[in-house]
Amino acid sequence: MRNDGTGFEDPPAEVLSDAAAAFGLLASAARLHLMWALSQGESDVTHLADRVGGALPAVSQHLAKLKLAGLVRSRREGRRQVYYVDDPDVVTLVRVMVRQLTARPRHRTAGADRLRGTGA
Repeated sequence: MRNDGTGFEDPPAEVLSDAAAAFGLLASAARLHLMWALSQGESDVTHLADRVGGALPAVSQHLAKLKLAGLVRSRREGRRQVYYVDDPDVVTLVRVMVRQLTARPRHRTAGADRLRGTGA
């Protein structure tokens, strides 16, 4: 690990790789919507699919990927699988990012549109 002169050490390459993979999963609007919904409280897949407007199989796949990455967890309640986020830092990260972008005037997000290739 290298020190950048500010007293902070650079994280190991493995940590950076894991973080990049987690951010890559959150780069999907559908998965980010699921994370937003779960940051508000736990839910089963049927309610999540209704809330985010996704097909049940697709939502299940997204949740499986998020679970595999350790971003969400699940537990059984009878016949239902209930999903939740138990890491307050992940909840904070999702909430801050979404709220920051929601609060911006629309013209300030044009740069993000250009990065996605959808802007002028």
